[in-house]
Amino acid sequence: MSSATQLYSPFEYIRKPDDISAESFRRIRAEAQLGHLPGLMEAVAERVIHATAVLEASDHLRFSENAPELTRAALVKGAPILADAHMVRRGITRKFLPADNEVICCLDDDGVAEEAKARGETRSAIAVEHWENRLDGAVCVFGNAPTALFRLLEMLLDGAPKPAAILGFPVGFVGAAESKQALFEHVISGPLGGIPVITMAGRMGGSAVAAGCVNAISLDGNP
Repeated sequence: MSSATQLYSPFEYIRKPDDISAESFRRIRAEAQLGHLPGLMEAVAERVIHATAVLEASDHLRFSENAPELTRAALVKGAPILADAHMVRRGITRKFLPADNEVICCLDDDGVAEEAKARGETRSAIAVEHWENRLDGAVCVFGNAPTALFRLLEMLLDGAPKPAAILGFPVGFVGAAESKQALFEHVISGPLGGIPVITMAGRMGGSAVAAGCVNAISLDGNP
């Protein structure tokens, strides 16, 4: 079948990618109540709803003052993005990034799998240890592994260089809510105060949510 062939279809649906995206955000803006959110957080909330198809997802967002604006400022200056999962890295739309920022995931670094097995820990946690020399001024993004977020917090409490921002959206039934609560308590209102944070309360999150947050910030609130 050639690319020009049009199959018969009894279905009426939007086919063009740009039209699908535009209609998705039109419906989100029509149905969601997001006007109370400050600055770029409204755009972040739209992307979170888009990633989850749950209007109430925005109610779970937690963030420090001016977090998306400060994150964008770091990206504009060329900050690298450190991702806990390949799905996060791939979900970040490179053409949106303001400074052709490097997007790094260390899961496949030499020795990560072997060390994780030897220590009885997740690959994700060990991979975060490989961030240490890149942490200073980086944007750290979590969309999958609670153990990865916990490990970053442990490293920071132990004196590791501070990143420019932490976007924390681990998902799941074991450790996800707890890791995000720890992020909120230790960074927003605790001993690691001063690092911009965007996260979600509870189990909800995921790679698409984390990448959507980065994309919203990269676009500076534009559609």
